[in-house]
Amino acid sequence: MCGIVGILAREAVAPQLVDGLKRLEYRGYDSAGIATLDDGRIVRRRAEGKLRNLEARLLADPLAGRTGIGHTRWATHGAPTEANAHPHATDRVAVVHNGIIENFRELREQLTEQGAVFTSQTDTEVVAHLASSALAAGATPQLAVHETMKRLRGAFALAFLFEGHDDLLIGARRGSPLAIGHGDGEVYLGSDAVALAPFTDEITYLEDGDWVVLTRETVEIFDEGGAPVSRPAIRSSVASVIVDKGAHRHFMAKEIAEQPEVVGHTLVRFIDMTAGRIRLPAGADFDFSGLDRLAISACGTAYYAGLVARYWFEKFARLPVDIDIASEFRYREPPLTPGGLALMISQSGETADTLATLRHCRAQGMTIGAVVNVPTSTIAREADVVFPTTAGVEVGVASTKAFTCQLAVLAALAIKAGRDRRVLSEQDEAKLVASLIEIPRLMAEALHLEPEIEKLAPSIAKAKDVLYLGRGTSYPIALEGALKLKEISYIHAEGYAAGELKHGPIALVDENVPVVVLAPFDGLFEKTASNMQEVAARGGRIVLITDKEGEAHAGETYATLVVPNAYAFVSPLIYAIPIQLLAYHTAVFMGTDVDQPRNLAKSVTVE
Repeated sequence: MCGIVGILAREAVAPQLVDGLKRLEYRGYDSAGIATLDDGRIVRRRAEGKLRNLEARLLADPLAGRTGIGHTRWATHGAPTEANAHPHATDRVAVVHNGIIENFRELREQLTEQGAVFTSQTDTEVVAHLASSALAAGATPQLAVHETMKRLRGAFALAFLFEGHDDLLIGARRGSPLAIGHGDGEVYLGSDAVALAPFTDEITYLEDGDWVVLTRETVEIFDEGGAPVSRPAIRSSVASVIVDKGAHRHFMAKEIAEQPEVVGHTLVRFIDMTAGRIRLPAGADFDFSGLDRLAISACGTAYYAGLVARYWFEKFARLPVDIDIASEFRYREPPLTPGGLALMISQSGETADTLATLRHCRAQGMTIGAVVNVPTSTIAREADVVFPTTAGVEVGVASTKAFTCQLAVLAALAIKAGRDRRVLSEQDEAKLVASLIEIPRLMAEALHLEPEIEKLAPSIAKAKDVLYLGRGTSYPIALEGALKLKEISYIHAEGYAAGELKHGPIALVDENVPVVVLAPFDGLFEKTASNMQEVAARGGRIVLITDKEGEAHAGETYATLVVPNAYAFVSPLIYAIPIQLLAYHTAVFMGTDVDQPRNLAKSVTVE
C-alpha cells in the first residue's frame, strides 16, 4: 500500500529518496514527502498528489542533508492532504509508516493529555509523539523505538529519523514488509526490493516483529523481544529490473502485452516440455493423493483465479474445493482438517487478509501452499510449499499478467492432482499439457484484437452500467472482466453466471446497457446463447467474446470479438486478454489514471 524509503547516504540524499519513491509508484498513492537532517535538524517537504508535485516543491525549496526518509501515502486515516502526508514529525523524531495503528485513538488521547499537539488526522502521528515522549524521558533512540513498538497494536512498517543523529536510521515491522539494502558506505531501508533497485541488489528482509538499527557501517537487527538476531542477505533479481513503459503508453498496456512471454516462462517451471508432462519446480513437489478437500483463499483478482481453479480441481482431480475471500475466511470459522492443504494466492505475497488466513490455517494444523509472484515475500516465506509465478514486476494496480500467470500455475497443479489421485491417465495428462503449451501462442493471437477493441471502447465508455456473463470457467472470467472495468474506468459493472440472468439482473437490461458475454463454443455454449437471446429481446447491446465456431452460431450481436480456437480447459487464459483490453481502452478513452486508479493500491498490506 504505502511506500517507504530510508537512506544513509554519502552525498545529498534528497534526489536518491525521490528516485526510490518513483520505484514505489506502482503501489498506488495520493501524497508523498521526504525528511532529511540538515545540520542535525529535521526538515521536511511534502505534497499532495503525484510525485511531480513533490519534485516541484523540492526544486523551489531544496533539502540538504545526507540522511533521510521518504514516503508515498495511500490514505487510510484522514484525507490525502499535505498535512496528512508523511513524514510526520516532532522536533525530535520523524517517521514514515505503512499499515494501520489500530489503537491510535486511545494513544492520541493519552498523548494529548500529556501535552502533545497533533497537526494531522493520521494514525501515524501518534508514533512520532510516542517516540518523542520516550526520548524526552531520557531513552536512547533505540530504546525509544522498542518502547514505542510495544505500545502499538496493528500492522506496520516504520522508519525513524532522529534529530542530531546524522548516522542513524531505525526501522521496524510487524505485519507489513520492510527490507534492508546494503551498499558501499551507504545503507537503505525500503518497502521492497523494487524501492531499493536504483541503489543495491543485496537485500535483507526483516522477519515479522523485527526492528533494525542502521548506521553507514553497521546493521543490527533485533527481534520483537529485543534480542539480537541474524537475518540472511540475498541477491535480489528485482533490483536489476528497469521498470519503464517501453514503447507503451501505460504500464498496464505493457503488462497486458507481456502475457504470452511471462505465462510461457511460468509454464516452463511446471512442465517438462520434452516429455509433455507436469513437472513441479524443485522444492515444490506435492502429492495430492492423500487429500480429502482443498481450501483456497485469496483477495480480488487472485480470488477469481482461485474460482477458476475450483472448476479445474473438481473436474480433473475429483478433489472437492472450498474457496473463500480471505477477508471472510476466518470469520466464517470453517471446519479445517489437520494435514489438509490450504492454498493461498497472492501477487505480492504480502496481502494482509491472505496472510492472516494463512496463519489461521497453520494454527489448525494445515499444510500451506502459496501461489505467489514474489518468492521472498512473507506469504512465500511462511508457506510449506511455494508454487511460483514468473510474471516479473507488475506496476499497474489492476492486475493483468499476474492473474494469467496464477491461472497457469493453478492449471498445472490441477493436472498434477488429477494424476496423483488416479483420475487422469497418462494420455489425459498429455492432452491437457499440450493445451497448456499452446497458451502463449494463443494469447499472442488474442492480442491482435486490440485495434478492434479500441474502436469498441468509446461505446462502452458511454454506459453507466455494464453486465458480464459467463458459464463454467467463463463465469469467474466474467467477474474479473467486471472488476477490471470498475477499477480503471469507474463504470459500474457486475459479473454474473449466465444462468442467473433471469433471476434478477435481466431487470437492468435495456438499450443503454452493454452486456459482455464470454462464450467459447463448448458444451455450455447453447445455454449461454439462450441467455443472449433473452438480452437481445430486451434491447441489450451484446458484446460477444467467442471463437470462430461460436461466431457462426451466435446470431445478431452489437459486436463480436473472435479469439483463437482453444481447448476448453485453457480458455480462461485466452479470454482474459480481451476483457483486459476492453477495460484498458475504455479507461484510456475516458481519460482516467489507468496505472494508478483512484482509491486503489497495488499491495494491500492492511486489513
